[in-house]
Amino acid sequence: MAATAQPDVPAGFANASRALVAAAADLVIGVQRRVIGDANIRTARDNAWAATLEDRARNEARAELTREVAALVARRSPRRHLTPTR
Repeated sequence: MAATAQPDVPAGFANASRALVAAAADLVIGVQRRVIGDANIRTARDNAWAATLEDRARNEARAELTREVAALVARRSPRRHLTPTR
């Protein structure tokens, strides 16, 4: 009896799942392109730049708060130490 070659492509549930996910992704991308237009679709580069800007804004806010706290501490009058009475 001669051996028959088996295809390297897995069959069954995994293929059907992949096909369903791919079709759903294509549908979502197609709808997105029609609704907002090709020029307005966010890319990984756009997302990375937006994250960079958010990090910069968060760091600036943190630095501003640090400066404000330092100014409050500097303005605070020194406490006078009271000697305990006996």
